Amino acid sequence: MRKMLVLGLLALLLVPAAGVHAADKLYFYTENFPPYNMSASGRAFEHKGDDIDGLCTEMVKAIMSHTELEYIIKLRNWDYGYNRVLDKPNHGIFCTTYTEDRAPQFKWVGPLTRNLWTIFAPPGSDLEMDDLEDAKGMTIGGYRGDVMTDYLLKRGYTVSQLDSDDLNPKRLALEQIDLWIADRLAGPYFASQQDVEGLVPVYSFNKTELYLAMNQNTPEQVIQELNKGLETIRQNGMYEAIEDKYGL
Repeated sequence: MRKMLVLGLLALLLVPAAGVHAADKLYFYTENFPPYNMSASGRAFEHKGDDIDGLCTEMVKAIMSHTELEYIIKLRNWDYGYNRVLDKPNHGIFCTTYTEDRAPQFKWVGPLTRNLWTIFAPPGSDLEMDDLEDAKGMTIGGYRGDVMTDYLLKRGYTVSQLDSDDLNPKRLALEQIDLWIADRLAGPYFASQQDVEGLVPVYSFNKTELYLAMNQNTPEQVIQELNKGLETIRQNGMYEAIEDKYGL
């Protein structure tokens, strides 16, 4: 009986403590938002990290290469990934704009990089904008759940929203919408993948930082290890090399 008790106690000691992260695989979600995150083959969804490319994706992979954490990256639409991360510990989404509204919803790793919000007009447009207010009364293309779309809606702008940004460059070129809000770097890149060239950037504003946002119930030890991995690639030059590759 005593021997069984000792064996039982040893077994308990060998059981990992709750919340120990090494046994828990991390799941990262991202969307098609070139050149920050994108399918390497142009597909709308990807199940494996090897099939996902882009500036932020390379940053996340570089960070993970300096941790002992296991992970999976999946490419989905933004709403799907965002809501899944809100519900599940050890799940994260990138690149996510840090805002005051979002701050308490996640634990944050970053910044991974930065972007500049830009209003684009159709090819050949001679529109001039000195202030965002100049867009009042115009229909601006955006997509649901996007921080730029939410920003405009809260300030009374007219935003025509889709489930993703895929069709907005074409809608703008066909003048189905008056303007399109996108990232200054990503907008032209994304439009070119939709065979749309020559969009005119008419106004840029609100330089923001982009992060890996993790579910609030992800163990703090995991967050610390991720941020430590980020600091490592900043120090060893990998961070700068990735930004240089994408023209930042």
